[in-house]
Amino acid sequence: MAPAGLQPLGLFDTRDSYLYVPVGYRFEQPAPLVLMFHGAGGHAEHGLGPLLELADAAGLILLAPASRGSTWDVILREYGPDVEVVERALATVFGHYAVDPVGVAVGGFSDGASYALSLGITNGDLFTHVLAFSPGFMAPAAQHGAPRVFISHGTCDTGLPIERCSRRLAPALERAGYDMRYVEFEGGHTVPREVADEAVEWFLAAPE
Repeated sequence: MAPAGLQPLGLFDTRDSYLYVPVGYRFEQPAPLVLMFHGAGGHAEHGLGPLLELADAAGLILLAPASRGSTWDVILREYGPDVEVVERALATVFGHYAVDPVGVAVGGFSDGASYALSLGITNGDLFTHVLAFSPGFMAPAAQHGAPRVFISHGTCDTGLPIERCSRRLAPALERAGYDMRYVEFEGGHTVPREVADEAVEWFLAAPE
């Protein structure tokens, strides 16, 4: 088992996946896991950004793969090689770490948030929560399970304007019966610290 801290998984020679293990992690005490996706043009470590500073205090294992292309496969065209990357990364982590099965989230920022919504709804029998920071759209291949969904978006976002993105996505998910937390903040295309704090607190809290 690797020590606490940030390390590559060693699955690929280039664009490898990265894992962050929180200080104080113990195998005998299963930890919550968040699979995080980066935005367009990013790499694995960018995916960790919104939650990395919170991981130790919250006891979160963070896993961040990297897309094979400039962004995630379903955004470019259709599901493909990135799904295989995610599956390999998850299998590695599940095989070496104790993960709390009722605390498995998928999240991301921007294109990564769109991918998190898409995979999270498709695989809601695995993912208990979705953390979508400033998503643009969602394209689930199917609907399985009932993950709880957190969406945040800046009211001044010019990259992915809120009116055509989250203000459409959040009501659609509510109508579909998903347990939602929707947060708007005054700001642009970013993840403010207070929003990340709220997302983690919501993820770790028991359902009301």
